Amino acid sequence: MVQKAKILLVDDRPENLLALEAILSALDQTLVRASSGEEALKALLTDDFAVILLDVQMPGMDGFETAAHIKRRERTRDIPIIFLTAINHGPHHTFRGYAAGAVDYISKPFDPWVLRAKVSVFVELYTKNCQLREQAALLRLQLEGGGSGGEGSKETAGLLAELSARLAAVEEQAEALTKQLGEESADAAVVATAAHLERKLTGLRRALDALEPGTGGGTPVLPAQG
Repeated sequence: MVQKAKILLVDDRPENLLALEAILSALDQTLVRASSGEEALKALLTDDFAVILLDVQMPGMDGFETAAHIKRRERTRDIPIIFLTAINHGPHHTFRGYAAGAVDYISKPFDPWVLRAKVSVFVELYTKNCQLREQAALLRLQLEGGGSGGEGSKETAGLLAELSARLAAVEEQAEALTKQLGEESADAAVVATAAHLERKLTGLRRALDALEPGTGGGTPVLPAQG
């Protein structure tokens, strides 16, 4: 069973949070509310999120300051941030959003379908990354505790076959996602994230192939889990 991704919704107005939940409920993921920048940072201390929807205008710590704190933390710096704002001060304001680390900057009122589609891409990328980490963890476990000869060899061969099948499914899904992104002319940040995922998949496939009987490969170097 695939675990649901968490999406962080940050806005000081309850009615805006309610509207975001209504728009994103169709994605069937876990939606987490935060009514301030401080509350958002607290949630990010304990949970992993696929994407953050962050309101710019908030009392106290605004969206730009909140994003700066998020990007300074090693644990959270790679989480995509989509800025939402009720007013548009022109190119300078938009540039400030991107400079703060946002992958997108959307002015209200926005098209619900467009927002849902953008969020779904990041959720899918997050899910693929989680699957990739699981494959790497299984492979590491086998390398650390795998036996040799007899039943150990049969168990190893069986696990390798299962891992290969799982990885093939992730590779197929990632390839389809990359093709979809290309057709839709997605944001550069999204395309770059997809390319990073493909590189990690390639590294894991090479490591897995090196373990196949008859390849003559030694202990492979597994891709980093970052």
